[in-house]
Parts: sequence; C-alpha cells; structure tokens
Amino acid sequence: MRDYHKWNYTGKELLKETGIFAALAAACAWLFYNRAAACAVLAVLLVPWLRLRGKQKAEERRKQMVKDFRDALNSMAVSLRAGRAVEYAFADAAADLAAIKGKGSDGCLAEEFGYMVRQIRMSAAPEQLLSDLAGRSGSEEIEDFAAVFGAARRSGGNMAAIIRNAAENIEGRIDVETEIEASLASKKLEQRIMSAMPAAMIFYMRVSSPGFLDVLYGNPAGVLMMTVLLAAYAASVLWGMHIVNIEV
Repeated sequence: MRDYHKWNYTGKELLKETGIFAALAAACAWLFYNRAAACAVLAVLLVPWLRLRGKQKAEERRKQMVKDFRDALNSMAVSLRAGRAVEYAFADAAADLAAIKGKGSDGCLAEEFGYMVRQIRMSAAPEQLLSDLAGRSGSEEIEDFAAVFGAARRSGGNMAAIIRNAAENIEGRIDVETEIEASLASKKLEQRIMSAMPAAMIFYMRVSSPGFLDVLYGNPAGVLMMTVLLAAYAASVLWGMHIVNIEV
C-alpha cells in the first residue's frame, strides 16, 4: 500500500510540473541574466522544485484524508449504534466513502477502507489494519484514533461512543483549521503579491527602459550580483510561504 508521507508523481503530473518549472526558469534567465543559456544552469533546481511541490501536494492530500476519515468515523458510529459489529461498520464506511469519493487521487481513503474490508474478511484484525494505515498516513488524527481504537478493542470499551467522540474531535480540529485558513487568506494573497513585486519591477525596467540594466548583464560582476539577488529573492519567497503556513 501507499506511503502518504511523500508524493509519487504520475507521468502526467511530472510533465506538468516540469513545464511549469521550465517556464519559471526561462523567465528568471531572461530577467536576471538576459541569457537563454542560464536555463541550463537553473535546471539543477528542478529536483528541489519537484520536492517542494510534492511536499505541498502531500500536505493537501493529508488534509483531505482527515476530512474523509471524519466522514468514515461518522458512518461507523451510525452502524455501531444500529447494533452492527465493528467488522460490518468498516464495510459500511468503505461503501459510503466509495459512493462519495470513488476511485482516484481524491479517493485514497476509500481505497484504503476497501482494502481493510477485504483483509478483515480474511480474518485480519481491524486494529492492526488501522495501525498500519496510521503509520503510512502521516496524519496525527488517524494515528491517535488507531491507538485509542486498539486500546478499546483490547479492553472491550464502548466502541460506538469512542468512535463518535473521535469524529467530534476531528470535526473540531477541522473547524479550527478552516477558521485559521480563512483569516490568513488575505495575508496569503498579500504574500503572493509581494513575492511577485521584485520580478515585476525588473520586468518593468527592462521593458520601459531598455539598456538600463545592461551593466548587470554579460560581465562577471553583474552575473555575481544578479545571482546573489536571485538567491535572496528565492529565499524570501520560501520564507514568506513558511510564515503564512500555520499548522493546527
């Protein structure tokens, strides 16, 4: 099964991200070096770019998995309150997730629950399957629930109440995260605008005053200065993204 700590690119995704990087590299080569050959040098940053984008995509998937896991717990709680066994509650949750999400990148948890149902039918222990999912998910919420679920199975606790409380706790955390994201929406927009301003200023000077920046192009001192500026620019963009990325 998949390890959700990292993002595995499909061929189409890899081609798309490479194209985006190539466009950015071409823009930087023209703005900072005025040389197409600079694209070849900037190509060494492709791997860090793919890692950064993969980390962002994995985080987005983790957040979606937590929301889907909340829906799965609600479905399981309803099944248990109706008197069904835990094993059947997993099957009901898998069916509900499959109906809502289906298969694909957005239906990873539906696939996981479908897999668990098949393993349970082969006499696998639900708590072990949940523990395995928790270890691969990278989600603190799923890890906490797997630990509580395993303890409840061993001690014979009220499984319906435990699952319902876990779903409510996850719901509360999702609500807090949503409120934080809403309050930071304007700040994130400001960060994007401020990140684009240095490049926009250089573009404006190059278009409005051709030759004004020629002293920085085609000579070692100018290349060194523009390289330092580009590195500082990239670092400031990454730092700005880090500041507005608040985890709950």
